[in-house]
Amino acid sequence: MAARWIDPELAGYQFLWASIRTGPVEVYLVDAAGGDVTNLTRQRTADSHYAAWSPDGGQVTFTSDRDGTHNLYRMDADGRNVRQLTHETAPVVAGMQSLPADGQWIYFGLFGKSEGPLMCRIRPNGGEFRVIGIGVDPAVSPDGNEIVYARQLADGHCLFAARVDGTGERQLTETPNAFFGMHPTWTPDGDAILYADRVGEALELFRIKPDGSARRQLTEMKQAATSPAVSPDGKWISFRVCDEVYWKDAAASQRAYAERRSDKRPVWVMTPEGGQAHVVETMRYHTTIDGSRAPMRMKR
Repeated sequence: MAARWIDPELAGYQFLWASIRTGPVEVYLVDAAGGDVTNLTRQRTADSHYAAWSPDGGQVTFTSDRDGTHNLYRMDADGRNVRQLTHETAPVVAGMQSLPADGQWIYFGLFGKSEGPLMCRIRPNGGEFRVIGIGVDPAVSPDGNEIVYARQLADGHCLFAARVDGTGERQLTETPNAFFGMHPTWTPDGDAILYADRVGEALELFRIKPDGSARRQLTEMKQAATSPAVSPDGKWISFRVCDEVYWKDAAASQRAYAERRSDKRPVWVMTPEGGQAHVVETMRYHTTIDGSRAPMRMKR
């Protein structure tokens, strides 16, 4: 389906995009430079979120509630050969995924368990499931040795890192973020971590070294900038921008989901240093308002 707008700066890249354009949330493949938008999940009676590329760009992992709660699935990059990897039941739901460069594991979160938010990993074929600790949105380093994640403290979330077996935990940020939504991710070279943190009444994106040093603010949106993802060549960061942190308040969250405003949380891009920030017009409207990333791969 041809889109109205194109972005020549993004020639050579394709995105995974969670959109409400057909009613339910579906995962789309988007060529922002050429304007092509392809529905990959094609499930008119279920929602699909939180898509992620395999390192080679040939597979997509995502969550879907097609069996009654949000479980983890895997499919080919053209939407074929869908396979269910987890088999949780409500109220447990699976969250964001992350894969190391060798693609041997999928790291993801499980919410709704009595123990709290769990960090888990599983093989791409659905085998060797393991809980590795308590935390939110675990992101594995490209070399597969470390994870970074958010953890609840008394006054909000802080950023932590640990070995992939959950040992050797260290705290990377000191000021609790009461707005949550930190959504950490690694740069492809493993040299830095990107995440969202509270600045006044807003969420902005930051860059930090894996040892917690060299913290730098990248955005000054004065809104809610979240869900960063870095292109495989490290040249672009995609992220989401919302005009309010609606999830900090139950009434505001209920209103936002009831309104389902099509331009509530569009996809933006910027350079690794925070420059050239602009909305991607192809993904400005009909974007889901959840925190799904818009990860990129090199165009095929």
